[in-house]
Amino acid sequence: MTTARHLATLDLLRARAFPARPERSGFRDSGPGFHIGELATSEEFWEDDGTGRALAEEQYEAERDGLSVLLTARWGPPSELSLHSVLERSMDGEDIPEPWATLSCHVPDLRLWRADGHWVGLGVSQWDKELPFQLLALVTTVDPP
Repeated sequence: MTTARHLATLDLLRARAFPARPERSGFRDSGPGFHIGELATSEEFWEDDGTGRALAEEQYEAERDGLSVLLTARWGPPSELSLHSVLERSMDGEDIPEPWATLSCHVPDLRLWRADGHWVGLGVSQWDKELPFQLLALVTTVDPP
């Protein structure tokens, strides 16, 4: 996908109403107060020696960084949010609200902007070393924990 397409998808997420219950539709997971959109997804790495995985990780981080430059021009510099402590807190039994609980399981950190009453975020996800990388966009009214 192109950067223009990523921005268009992000703008669609920002314009879409939040559902009353969690739902999945195509590239989007949504729930009360949030949307998480898949902007891009890599191949899987089941038989990779680590080289393809490293290149894919670099590519997805570079795409996130490129989009971050454009969003910074719109809304100013982002906050950097590490989700590591959020994951630890949830594993210790703390009730973490969505979308933060799920994101903390597979996104190590987010770039976050505050825009028009919403949090808008970008992150690179990977659920496990054999699974694909994803460039994710987040739009939520739920404050970070």
